Amino acid sequence: MWADGGHRGHLQDWAAQHLGLVLDVVQRHQDVQGFQVLPRRRVVERSFAWLLHSRRLVRDYERRTDTSEAVIRWSMITLMNRRLAVRQRQRPGAAPTPAA
Repeated sequence: MWADGGHRGHLQDWAAQHLGLVLDVVQRHQDVQGFQVLPRRRVVERSFAWLLHSRRLVRDYERRTDTSEAVIRWSMITLMNRRLAVRQRQRPGAAPTPAA
């Protein structure tokens, strides 16, 4: 699991002991002054942006966490299906899709 530089120390130990997770703290370089975008942070923010394309995830309407998890899975499955369908159409020699 990735975390910001402010989560060093006790949180790393706690996550390993109680959750069985390895917390990888991403830090910026010491020689950089000002703001620096960290590469792993972009991955997380981009994933959240993809999820927010689903209208139901824009606001937190769900009361139960298992319902929220199901909606997130549903959103990601929809995203993956769309991407696979585009790849299938772009592949040379693929069967033509019927016109609608």
